[in-house]
Amino acid sequence: MNLTISGHHLDVSPALREYVLTKLDRITRHFDQVVDINVLLSVEKLKEKERRQKAEVTLHVKGKDIFVEHSHEDLYAAIDQLMDKLDRQVMRHKDKLQDHHHLAPKRMDATL
Repeated sequence: MNLTISGHHLDVSPALREYVLTKLDRITRHFDQVVDINVLLSVEKLKEKERRQKAEVTLHVKGKDIFVEHSHEDLYAAIDQLMDKLDRQVMRHKDKLQDHHHLAPKRMDATL
């Protein structure tokens, strides 16, 4: 698994990097077929009093790319909510891969 954590208009501190890694453990625990993860943390300066922190993740799994982004005033809160969204999408993708409960057309003829 390749992991890239980068910052746009901010320096990624070791504490911030460790926080992202601990949150990504939940994703890799649920789905182990992750090929590549790109995390981009950025600061958008809309107005002086209104600074938005944005976190986005591009997750490349076998057969699909999953992209999630979230903005918040606090970067740690943005990362938390981003990982919740990402976890839901990864679980949905995993369920689609494992959903083999339908009968194949060639098997339907044999049962009739």
